[in-house]
Formats: sequence, structure tokens, C-alpha cells
Amino acid sequence: MVAPRRPRQAYNTPMAGMRGAVLVAGVALCALAQGPLPQRTRPGTEAPPRPGLRVDTQLVLVPVAVSDKLNRPVSGLDKENFRVFEDSVEQPIAHFAMDDEPVAVGLIFDTSGSMERKLDRSRQAAAQFFRVSNPEDEFFLVEFGNAPKLRVPLTTDTREIEMQLAFSTARGSTSLLDAIYLGLHEIKKSKKNKKALLIISDGGDNHSRYSLAEVQHLVRESDVLLYSIGVFGGFGTPEEVGGPGMLAHISEQTGGRMFEANVMELPDIARKIGIELRNRYILGYAPKAQPRDGKYHRIQVKVIPPRGLPGLRAHWRMGYNAPVE
Repeated sequence: MVAPRRPRQAYNTPMAGMRGAVLVAGVALCALAQGPLPQRTRPGTEAPPRPGLRVDTQLVLVPVAVSDKLNRPVSGLDKENFRVFEDSVEQPIAHFAMDDEPVAVGLIFDTSGSMERKLDRSRQAAAQFFRVSNPEDEFFLVEFGNAPKLRVPLTTDTREIEMQLAFSTARGSTSLLDAIYLGLHEIKKSKKNKKALLIISDGGDNHSRYSLAEVQHLVRESDVLLYSIGVFGGFGTPEEVGGPGMLAHISEQTGGRMFEANVMELPDIARKIGIELRNRYILGYAPKAQPRDGKYHRIQVKVIPPRGLPGLRAHWRMGYNAPVE
């Protein structure tokens, strides 16, 4: 399957129906009456809202990953270790839990010509990522060179993807942005609440029809986390030079992040991402201003580390678009 194409001027069309829903990968803005929140809470914290409860307020749910200085996921923190701000105003945390839901992940795999000497370790990275998956997780595979193609649709059998990767060859240019667009389109087919894309690439884009601004807009409106593993080196074009910054920016605005790796580090980093993806805290708050203005509202999360555990870093989606009444 090749990524759907459309004229640039029609870019906003498919997004019109998404603005009211406001499920932004990481930041879910929803009426409490829509259903239960994650059921696993820590002792002493508020119980999740009950399904069917009619409340006039909104709850913003912010999944947060925490890592130490060595990029290792940190678990075991409590509600008191977090502070949340919306538009620079601190918000009381009304709900706190650990996110252990099954996840749908799209693997966006670079098979352009520049990846020829990196394919073997990239395959190993994918295999390590799958080894920390859960039985209920779903996956699909998009490969990209001159154009992105859906090689394996949604499946719970990771062997299908590993078999396809075993026969992949490196050739052609790099249509990274088109591949991300196709991945965001395909992952909508999953019914999982938690969705993510894992990009393995040496960065840069020199053959996409969609622009960076268009993909960034789509990412902001989606409910998908983006993680990237950048296998950089040998920069020869302006596109390749800008690759690391582009991957980092797109990933971080979703609450994911970009890991820069040499070829030998690929499998270990992929495994770390798999663990981090499944160990995220859920912070819920009711915005004091209760905005229904359709505008973008920025979120900031601060971690207050316990004694003896300094240097912690939080990763979260940077904001959300409020619904319009």
C-alpha cells in the first residue's frame, strides 16, 4: 500500500472531524462521563471516575514517561513527585495511575539506499523491541525508500514483520515524512487506546510530497506517540544534516523522543523504548479555566525527584487543542 496523496491546499480536510474529539496521544481531553480511567491507582490517590457519572467538568489526561540520566525508565514515583501546569498556571492533580494498557505500534522502517550497511542491526533493533511486547499488543510495518509502503497490516504476530524485514533491501531515496503520514493513517484502524509509531532511520528527507509543516500539524492533532531511533553519520546533503533535528522535534512534541545511536547500540535502545512505552504515568487534572475555545493550550510537567534520585527527566505531549462548544 502506498501513502495516500492529495493536493497540498486540501491538507486540513481530513482533520476537521478530529478537533472535537481531542485525543492527542498523550493528552486525552474527555468528559468524565465517557467512561472509566485506567484502573490501577496508587494507594492514597483518588479512585478513577465511575462510568456513567455525569460531571460538567473536563479531565485532561497526560501520560508521562520519566527517565534518569542514563535514559533508563523510572517507575515507582508517586503523585507528590509531579507538578502540572497549563498555560503557565499550576493545576491540581485529580487522578494518578500507571498506564499498563495494550498498545498499537507502527514500525516505520527506513530501507533507503543510505541504510544498506545498517539494515542488519536495524532488524535486530526491531526484534528486541518486539521481545518486550505484550500478547495483546498490535503492530504493523511501513517500509520507505522512494515511497512508503504498508508491508504488514495490523497484527499481533510479530513474526510476520520479522519475516518481511529479513527480505528487505536498501535502495532509493528517503520519503520519511510520507512514511510518517502513512503510519498515522494506518494506526487509526486500531481500536487500542494507546498508539505509537517507532521510526528507525538515518534521518533526513529528500523525496516526500508532504511537507514538514503538514506532518507536524497532523501529529499535533493525532493521538499517537512518536519514538525515533536515529542512526546518523556521513551527512552529505542539507536534508541529512537536518535529519536529527527534524526527528527530535516531531517526536518530542508528542511526548515521545528521539534516541541517537550508532549501529551497535540499536538493539539496546529499541528495548529501552519498548519498556518506556509500557511504563508511563497518567496525570489527570480539570483545567481551572475550563477552556472551550478551540485554541492550543500548552502543558508543562515537572518532576520532583525523591531523595537520592536526582536528575530525573519527564517526557510528555506539549499541549492540546481545546474543543469548541
